[in-house]
Amino acid sequence: MASHMRAELVIDALTMAVATRGGHVDGVIFHADRGSQYTAAAFAQVCDGFGIRRSMGRVGSSYDNALAESFWQGLKRETMHQRLFMTMRQARLEILQWLTYYNARRRHSALNYLSPVEFEQQHLRAAKLAIAA
Repeated sequence: MASHMRAELVIDALTMAVATRGGHVDGVIFHADRGSQYTAAAFAQVCDGFGIRRSMGRVGSSYDNALAESFWQGLKRETMHQRLFMTMRQARLEILQWLTYYNARRRHSALNYLSPVEFEQQHLRAAKLAIAA
């Protein structure tokens, strides 16, 4: 989180995500809207460096980004609805707690009722088994 929407914000987030996966992001597609931070040359360069393919929705079409729109709607409804955070630190902490819950424990119907972490782990195990076979 930051008080700006510059490219370094999403570059830092992407770099942390890649590090979390041990640098192994082969075949990853990063889908975003056409915000200036995602269309920036610096962001494209970082994606290219990691071997990440970029994908962008059409201008003004929320349908191209339905899953992301659903995510943001849930985050806003469950953490920020009719709330005023006293400090940026408080907002960061509460949003981080929600993100941890969302990714590690919350079941998603689109993921066969697994959490995103469980889904990714299951996918990686299946890919390793396919390679071994």
